[in-house]
Amino acid sequence: MPRNPEPGWDGRRLSQCYVADYKPFQMVDGEGVRCSLYVSGCLFHCEGCFNEATWSFRYGTAYTDELEERILADLAQPYVQGLTLLGGEPFLNTPVCVRLARLVRERFAGEKDIWCWTGYTWEELQGACAAGAPDKAELLGLIDVLVDGRFLLAEKDLTLAFRGSRNQRIIDVPASMRAGSLVLWQRADPAHRARSAARAE
Repeated sequence: MPRNPEPGWDGRRLSQCYVADYKPFQMVDGEGVRCSLYVSGCLFHCEGCFNEATWSFRYGTAYTDELEERILADLAQPYVQGLTLLGGEPFLNTPVCVRLARLVRERFAGEKDIWCWTGYTWEELQGACAAGAPDKAELLGLIDVLVDGRFLLAEKDLTLAFRGSRNQRIIDVPASMRAGSLVLWQRADPAHRARSAARAE
């Protein structure tokens, strides 16, 4: 069984600012064409995890200014919809993820969205933020779409879009924060995307 989060899981202390991989121009890590950053370090240790090497906080290479500028340059391409943060566990790597997400917001002013996968549930993140985890609260506030929950091998379902197991949810973070309760993400219809693209031209 995957581990449950403990109060001492502080991303500011645990993160070694390492990344396992960076994959630009992906079409599987969320809606549209995306730039995906895989951070290193996770304490959930889900059975059947597809990326066990990233459990180590020292796996891969250090996050650098050069990588950051490359990501921002790739995101600037007009056909790229946004950034995706995966792992490892982004909420245990907040020094990297918050820094990059802030820059995306500052540089692109809402033109690019941010997706994030986490082993935490929405309710666990809300509890952590309420208990005084400012790094988690800030990262959550910078995200548009959150895929939450541990991967559960018994609930594995390869037919699901953007999820590995049936317990995981795709959450519209801004709408949830406005409502004060969880709101599931809805895929934009093609006509809406076409209108948005036309306005951007």
